[in-house]
Amino acid sequence: MASDKNSYQQSDEALQMFRATMKRILAIDPGLSGGLAHYAGNRVTLEPMPTTDRDIRDVLVNYLSQSDVCYIEKVGGYIGGQGAPGSAMFQFGRNVGFLHGLIASMNTRCIEVTPQRWQRTLGAGTSKTHGTRWKGHLKGLAQQRQPSLHITLKTADAVLLLEHALIAEGVK
Repeated sequence: MASDKNSYQQSDEALQMFRATMKRILAIDPGLSGGLAHYAGNRVTLEPMPTTDRDIRDVLVNYLSQSDVCYIEKVGGYIGGQGAPGSAMFQFGRNVGFLHGLIASMNTRCIEVTPQRWQRTLGAGTSKTHGTRWKGHLKGLAQQRQPSLHITLKTADAVLLLEHALIAEGVK
């Protein structure tokens, strides 16, 4: 009986390894100060969000062609800062729509996740509990979860969204 249990445990571990190596996930923190995190073959690659439509297209199409699923942060109309003009919110919405259009054009499964949801999955706390140090806290959390990567403020949220995706997809 013990050997049967060992067999099942080894089988479970083999299945977990298979899932981990076969799953290819792209995580996107939209916006010009956001970034991309791509997981494939047990390896994570990071990129800050490119600044032009053409560069965004080139980078995103490359990663999407190597992805089974794309997780993108679901954002609202608020972009932060006091007195942000409506034109800034419009531009942000346009950029997010551009990303969704690229994802749809590549026929990649897309999952929108609110910041609150991925933060809850990872036990990140809330911006209220960390105040002005919130972004630094998230960067530190990303560095703890992926210590071998060079994580910046631009890529930290994408890394944490990817961590959420890895859990949701059964890789972790």
